[in-house]
Amino acid sequence: MVDQRRADEAGLELLFCNTYHLLLQPGPEVIAEAGGLHRYMQRTRPIITDSGGFQVFSLAHGSVFDELNMKSRKNASPNLLLAVSEDGPVFRSYRDGRMIELTPERSVQTQKKLGADIIIPLDELPPYHIDREALKQSVLLSHRWEARSLREHLRDLRQQAMFAVIHGGIDRELRQKSVEYLTALPFDGIAIGGSLGKDRSELLSLLEFLTPLLPKKWPTHLLGIADEESIRRAVPFGIDSFDSCYPTRAGRHGTLLTRSHGRVQIKSRKWERVFEPVDTTCDGFVSKNHTLAYLHHLWRAHEPLAAALLTLHNIQYMCDVMREIRERILADDL
Repeated sequence: MVDQRRADEAGLELLFCNTYHLLLQPGPEVIAEAGGLHRYMQRTRPIITDSGGFQVFSLAHGSVFDELNMKSRKNASPNLLLAVSEDGPVFRSYRDGRMIELTPERSVQTQKKLGADIIIPLDELPPYHIDREALKQSVLLSHRWEARSLREHLRDLRQQAMFAVIHGGIDRELRQKSVEYLTALPFDGIAIGGSLGKDRSELLSLLEFLTPLLPKKWPTHLLGIADEESIRRAVPFGIDSFDSCYPTRAGRHGTLLTRSHGRVQIKSRKWERVFEPVDTTCDGFVSKNHTLAYLHHLWRAHEPLAAALLTLHNIQYMCDVMREIRERILADDL
């Protein structure tokens, strides 16, 4: 949707690449032959890859399940997650139906071929609504998978860092046990994963409890959260980095994030004759070169360029938010 070089120009410091989709297409062997993701994409800034587990478990419930169901004419479950065992999950490719077993070792080997700077160990993603015993067993399984992932990683470091993924849902006892177990292992940083609550209030309550338990020497990443308010309220707890498809998904669905106009639904007729920059406070490519009226026209005309420009602007907006937060931290204002 957006050339990553444009995203770099907007200020994107860390790019998250999806191991699950890259495993299926074009395949890690192709990317390794190209010299890794940096050379394959011509990116010089840092890259992080996930384990692939989030998308695999979302085949049974969550975002990937919903997306595939929306694409299904009969609205029937694709049933692509076949089994979960001690070895790892087994699933079918949504591209060609082939069966794939994603063990902790294979996940790490795949990420080694991709050549990201930061990699993530395989973990299980249980749903929010799960009984405590099942959640406990899931946390223990994730711990075993993460330990196996770490062993595989340490066999061949390749100047890559591996972040542990803390689990336990909103259960504070399980979260604390997860911190104690994983921080005793030689990881390089912490990612907070799993179910993070049903709303922002539960998320912030969890972070308030959890972050004081984390090692100060390790960077901390919050997985799957990147809306502006959550970021602004999570940073004071010590969260260093975030990831989410939220800004780009909003752009693809016709929403612009702006300071001068708030949230803009570009399809609305109210923008048809607004011949002013997308955001008068923004110095990015889209705001400098295009008006709200023009983007409205592109969207109403179903031009693919519309979604690309909206997406690029939202990336710029969130990069500007993060730049402002960093400046406030350096000025001891946060």
